[in-house]
This record gives sequence, C-alpha cells and structure tokens, in this order.
Amino acid sequence: MDKTIKLTLSEDEGEMIVDALEVDLEGYLESAKEARGNNNRADVETFTEAADRIAKLIAKIRAKLD
Repeated sequence: MDKTIKLTLSEDEGEMIVDALEVDLEGYLESAKEARGNNNRADVETFTEAADRIAKLIAKIRAKLD
C-alpha cells in the first residue's frame, strides 16, 4: 500500500517540480521510442509505464496549481 504524504509548497516550488518531472518524462518517452526501435518489448513496457505515471503526477500537481 502506498503511503500518503502531504507537502506545503509555494506555487513557484510546485512549478519547479513540474518542470523537473517534464524533463524526466521526456527522457522516458525517448527511451521507450529507442526500445521500440530495438524491438525490446520489455523495456518499451517499463519506460511507457514510467512515463504514464509521471504524466499522471504532473497532472495532479498542475491541478493544485491552477
């Protein structure tokens, strides 16, 4: 079971986290693309799952910033 944590951040700090996550997301998407090119299905699945989880987290944080 995932543990829930609560943080108090300024809007600027939230934006910084989103920016960092977007860079991470781009890396995973690029890795998935390369894995597809190498026909490495296991890596495609792993990188795609990571990218999806990061995208959901970005959306969750953005919802709090808007």
